[in-house]
Amino acid sequence: MTRFPRLLALLCLFGVLRAAETAPAARPNILWLVTEDTSATYLTGYGDPLARTPTFDRIAKSGILFERAYSTSAVCAPTRASIITGMFAPALGTQHMRSNVPMPDWLRYFPAYLRDAGYYTTNRAKTDYNAAVLPGTWDQNGNQAHWRNRKPGQPFFAVFNTNASHESSLHKRVALETDPAKVRVPAYLPDTPEVRADLAQYYDRVAAADRACGEVLAQLEADGLADDTIVFYYSDHGGVVTRSKRFLFENSTQPPLAVSFPPKYRQLAPGAPGSRSAELVNWVDLAPTVLSLAGVKAPAHLHGRAFAGPARAPAPAITFNFRDRMDEAIDFSRAATDGQFRYIRHYRPEMPTLQHVTYLWNMATTRELDRLRAAGQLNAIQAALFAAKPAEQLFDNRTDPDNVRNLAADPAHRATLERLRAANREHLLRIRDSGFMPESLLRERSAGRSPAVVARDDTAYPLARIIDLLDRLQLGAAPAAAELAPLLRDADPVIRFWAAHAVLARGLDADVSALLRDPTPIVRLVAAASVARNSDSAKAAAAWPVFAAALAPEQAPEVKLEALSFLTMMPSRPASLRPLIEAVAKPAAAGSGENYAARAAEHLLKL
Repeated sequence: MTRFPRLLALLCLFGVLRAAETAPAARPNILWLVTEDTSATYLTGYGDPLARTPTFDRIAKSGILFERAYSTSAVCAPTRASIITGMFAPALGTQHMRSNVPMPDWLRYFPAYLRDAGYYTTNRAKTDYNAAVLPGTWDQNGNQAHWRNRKPGQPFFAVFNTNASHESSLHKRVALETDPAKVRVPAYLPDTPEVRADLAQYYDRVAAADRACGEVLAQLEADGLADDTIVFYYSDHGGVVTRSKRFLFENSTQPPLAVSFPPKYRQLAPGAPGSRSAELVNWVDLAPTVLSLAGVKAPAHLHGRAFAGPARAPAPAITFNFRDRMDEAIDFSRAATDGQFRYIRHYRPEMPTLQHVTYLWNMATTRELDRLRAAGQLNAIQAALFAAKPAEQLFDNRTDPDNVRNLAADPAHRATLERLRAANREHLLRIRDSGFMPESLLRERSAGRSPAVVARDDTAYPLARIIDLLDRLQLGAAPAAAELAPLLRDADPVIRFWAAHAVLARGLDADVSALLRDPTPIVRLVAAASVARNSDSAKAAAAWPVFAAALAPEQAPEVKLEALSFLTMMPSRPASLRPLIEAVAKPAAAGSGENYAARAAEHLLKL
């Protein structure tokens, strides 16, 4: 009698152990496969017959392909700042390329919440968050980071980045696999052998990135973990041939996204295996989605929503993108899309769409565009890249996937324009977008703190007033001098800047000479640019000392870059400025980081 209960107990214990081995794990592993600079339209799953992306297709077949996924921006560091924080970068002041501003004290990067819940977090190997890597984010970060280094049985969140499709992969011509004769040349690019070769090489690099992702999947399977792991495959943003990466057009901001769910976690998926989702997804949704899948409550400050897992929330009707300083090119634009229509609001319309960026000019297509521009051989669509842009653009992505026909002035689309314009305003207010403060002023006001502190203070930064003022100054009839006069004397330097900017951008007849002595450098500079550009030579002479002072060695790099940006717009400048520009153009000391002012100065000296 004593042996039977003992045997029964052993059998029960064996059954419990077997059940533990076969029962679904409480928490899934989560793997991110991240490519760079990849537009969705260059992958097979999105219908391109020249694409060769079997790894992506495999994930999409076992999971969900998202047809309308959008990055926050169209360049790496500001977008990665948005991904790692779950917040639109302009809310934190991290929208300018490689600006490396401090983060607010209350902020944690989202993997830290996974670590708190017992996850092993790894990143291999790119960070580039436009800010420091905060302590407590990663268990392992670097070229050796791998899930294999975790404790036995510990769930993991692992990121694997590949740069095989990065923009730099087109800086040198290599043997092509894709036939250049078969590529489609978009309407905004000239159909020349150099352009076709870049497009063909880009297909090859996207295929190479896909193979790299496949190698990581093979490791997952070799470790017997495929049945326990949810896999994301996406790119940081779109790219990469000229007028894609860095811009706010559809192909610039629509990367691929597919997420696969093994059978044991299929209840967490937002759709059936092999399905396609037309929901709007934005990269600020990645953080809350991963936290949802891991069963971790998302902090309230995240801007996105979970699109999978128990915390899944409804998709928005409209999503948003931003563009600010791209390397040495100063700009400020915001975009809103409902998936069909794309609205772009340019707050610096006087700047050409295609400003000179040293890194971008390493690409043969960009140099080809510039060569044909100088020869007067571009058509109207292509030549417009080098001209000032309208304050508003509206494109129908279905009928105009290249985004070259601006519908903003079309009465038939007035309601759509106003709907997306209003949504953009609401979004900027909701996130407290810091972009309306020029970069040097943003840093000055922040005084070593996170710019988010200033952006959230409506007393110091009356955002609704600023947005509405810019719509008045930039849209519709030009403001009269009597309307501008009190704005040019406003107590807020942000208001004074934008009032003087309207005089510059629209060539208005208003006296800004008093602002040449303004206490704020950027206000002095925009006034000087207006005087130099819109006045006769005698009056313009008063502007040049302002530029000379801004180029002085003791000035902040942001002030120097702003001065150089305005000088690039001038049809001429006095010879007395050349030694100052040459001094800025001198190479920076080794290890000092990006020197965008030096790049801008070097280019200006060639004009």
